[in-house]
Amino acid sequence: VIYPAHSKLTDKEKTNICYLSFPDSNSGCLGDTQFCFRFRRSPGRKVSLCCFLDQLDRDLPVYLKKDPAYYYGYVYFRQVRDKSLKRGYFQKSLVLISKLPYVHLFRTMLKQIAPEYFEKSEAFLEAVCSDVDHWPPPTPGKILHLPIMGIIMKLRIPTYRDKPGTTPIVQNMHQADAQISMALPTVHEVDLFRCFCPVFFHIQMLWELVLLGEPLVVMAPSPSESSETVLALVSCISPLKYCSDFRPYFTIHDSEFKEYTTRTQAPPSVILGVTNPFFAKTLQHWPHIIRIGDIKLPGEVPKQVKVKKLKNLKTLDSKPGVYTSYKPYLNKDEEIVKQLQKGVQQKRPTEAQSVILRRYFLELTESFIIPLERYVASLMPLQKCISPWKSPPQLRQFSQDDFMKTLEKAGPQLTSGLKGDWIGLYRHFLKSPNFDGWFRSRQKEMTQKLEALHLEALCNENLVFWSQRHTEVETVDLVLKLKNKLLQADREHLPVKTDTLKKLEAHINDIILALPDDLQDILLKTGT
Repeated sequence: VIYPAHSKLTDKEKTNICYLSFPDSNSGCLGDTQFCFRFRRSPGRKVSLCCFLDQLDRDLPVYLKKDPAYYYGYVYFRQVRDKSLKRGYFQKSLVLISKLPYVHLFRTMLKQIAPEYFEKSEAFLEAVCSDVDHWPPPTPGKILHLPIMGIIMKLRIPTYRDKPGTTPIVQNMHQADAQISMALPTVHEVDLFRCFCPVFFHIQMLWELVLLGEPLVVMAPSPSESSETVLALVSCISPLKYCSDFRPYFTIHDSEFKEYTTRTQAPPSVILGVTNPFFAKTLQHWPHIIRIGDIKLPGEVPKQVKVKKLKNLKTLDSKPGVYTSYKPYLNKDEEIVKQLQKGVQQKRPTEAQSVILRRYFLELTESFIIPLERYVASLMPLQKCISPWKSPPQLRQFSQDDFMKTLEKAGPQLTSGLKGDWIGLYRHFLKSPNFDGWFRSRQKEMTQKLEALHLEALCNENLVFWSQRHTEVETVDLVLKLKNKLLQADREHLPVKTDTLKKLEAHINDIILALPDDLQDILLKTGT
């Protein structure tokens, strides 16, 4: 069954959802299991709701922006013995499909509704849908109250203005009324420390592999472990956005199975989470494989585990560890390992360990990206080069050699004590999809900034005086160009003050009113 009933899914999407909604039979997930998957939308589908979500998307940090080509599926699966059924087991999944990557929010929501749904009937889902219909839009930066079956979830979606690494706390209010409220500390984060525990000694190498967009496969005993680990890997380079494909749970029935497992070309830049033993054979040629056992929080410090040679990974019951021949560019940071080991000995709560680990990854990523930010900012033309009577100047070209020269004086050593081959890491990164995605979004921002500065320069000119000294043809041309500028500012959401736009509109009207009546009529009617 699908709710709401008017939701449209293509047959291919339905098949993908069906296969991804159940653990592989070898996982033996008895009881209740929660996990998440991500799948490609079928091409050529009509895009609904998008313009509305796009407006909200602008205020999100880059790593939370939705990817129009993908959907997320959040699953609550139950398997219990039931002699009255032919197969001897009750097996059912409730799946929530969304464009939004808010793992923690939807996980919490499913925990509230799935157990009741399994006890009750479909009518219960209708009641859930009517609750969701009353939710406010997912506006970043606001405290949102989302009612769900007698409970109110309180949360805040981050904005790009938040300082990275800080989460404004949502307080749990004691309300006088009968409704129980539940404050969510995050909408999207996973328990980093728990996920990285099995490969604790290799976190820095894994950070490099994710940063460089290397092909990575996570082999896990169940979809919940595979999906959490893949999500943890993708988030470890935050606030950078991971720009390649990632699949928290991937099966042999997936429509991209052939494309991703072919041996005729090098493995693609993608992170796959798998549980089927068949993948140990199919993905043997992949360069980096993470094998994890059951994720349990360690009562004692995990043992130092060496990086294993790929040829030793013949079966899925190989020992947990990282199988790769990759040599990290940076020297190992012993400090973070000691800090987390000490936490394990002192029985520090896992949330606190995750905060330490998240801060460590954030500082590492920022040390790496700040020199790039600084160099790219220097490609921006000077403000004095912007003339109202010429097109906005272009950004200067990115030159790898020029960038490398800046590293000697203004490299990552200013913010990080880590030694190693930073230059080699940058060279490799500049060829990766993550650099490409990051640079393109920077380019777009800076081009929009130039357009905005050009608009401001136009506003500060006496345009009526100019039009009096030029021919009617030139004046009409100017009016049409200015109207186009206004449309562009609105369409591309250029970072321009509202006053500037109002001023420009007033300029346009003044110029039109100074023209002969017949031209005035035509120009006032022309929207563009």
